Amino acid sequence: MNLPFFISKRISKKASGSFSSIINRIAVVSIGLGLAVLLLAFMVLFGFKREIKDKIYSFSGHLIISKYTLSTSFEEGSIVVSDSLISLLNNYPLTQRIQPYAMKAALLKTEEEVQGVIIKGVDKNFDTLGFQKHMIRGKFPNLNAETYSTEVALSSRVSNYLELDVGDEVLIYFVQNPPRFRRLQVTGIYETGLEEFDEKIILGDLDLVRRINNWPDSLAGGVEVFISDTDKLEQAEEDLWNTLDIDLYVDKVTDRYIQIFDWLNLLNRNVVILLSIILFVSGTSIISILLILIMERTQMIGALKSLGAPNKLIQRIFIFNGLQLIVRGLLWGNVIGLSLGLLQYYFKVIPLDEVNYYMSHVPIEFDLLTILGLNFLVLTLIGLTLLIPVAIISRVSPVKAIRFD
Repeated sequence: MNLPFFISKRISKKASGSFSSIINRIAVVSIGLGLAVLLLAFMVLFGFKREIKDKIYSFSGHLIISKYTLSTSFEEGSIVVSDSLISLLNNYPLTQRIQPYAMKAALLKTEEEVQGVIIKGVDKNFDTLGFQKHMIRGKFPNLNAETYSTEVALSSRVSNYLELDVGDEVLIYFVQNPPRFRRLQVTGIYETGLEEFDEKIILGDLDLVRRINNWPDSLAGGVEVFISDTDKLEQAEEDLWNTLDIDLYVDKVTDRYIQIFDWLNLLNRNVVILLSIILFVSGTSIISILLILIMERTQMIGALKSLGAPNKLIQRIFIFNGLQLIVRGLLWGNVIGLSLGLLQYYFKVIPLDEVNYYMSHVPIEFDLLTILGLNFLVLTLIGLTLLIPVAIISRVSPVKAIRFD
């Protein structure tokens, strides 16, 4: 029989209804609420990061290969999408898929308004199924036309400004020498919530941009590369940089949209600060609780010492007592945190201002390793704080403890 564990259970049962039982409940509540807040913070953080990254990746690959230039224009110089380039990219171990594209500045004109836009031309390799979640009306343009498609998808901001909807026609003017225009058919309206895309980008056929630029089918503005493991993005950039021709530039999506990814990194810092504060508060709480329990059991400590019980045995009694409180707090924390997370995940009860937060509701992502890691971290660090109050047991005098009132 484990004597410290047995005594710990006995004094816990005996304490029910006493002042120490109230203190025990306070400890359980503080640990439970702390863990619940941590779980929700990490689920929301990972949800934000996943949603925003998915939106960016739906418009741009993890790596963008384009012509090396010092220009900051949206219109890239053309590159030759040769069989050798496609084979090199497809044979790279981290490559998941590739898609050529081209971008060109233009003006959309209706009878009453004019709007400057960037048309991004894509081909049949574009992930239309993955992009479908951003379509709020209509359908994605047909990219399988025999010559080139004049169908386009507009963002909700552009369509609202120009008062266009699915099925409408609009003129697009390309400012070049000589100037050119085309009549386009609006087949869909999309919305990502990201200003970088919604304010100016419309999606159309790559062959349309080629025709306007007088490019043959072998040319494109660049190639977007999607890799299977985003944690190896730096490695993939370096490998392709060293492999491709010297006139080609490899750009990471994290560099191209650095302001968004920097904002995500700031969220990481806030969660770390929150984690530190909660662990400090919970640790302080459990130290206070154990000190109160030790004071209430001073006579018991003196009696055990007078019977020859070593300090380590008595210390283990209170460590077991503290661990019981921590485990109960972890149990309630998981129940509360995961329940609230599931409620938001399925019912989206907390909305957001899409203009400021890039999405219409608080996103939630469940990661089993993170949940287990948080539980282990809280159990370990708060468990270690138990050593602080139990250390004073070795300094308790048996005679003074028995006389203590």
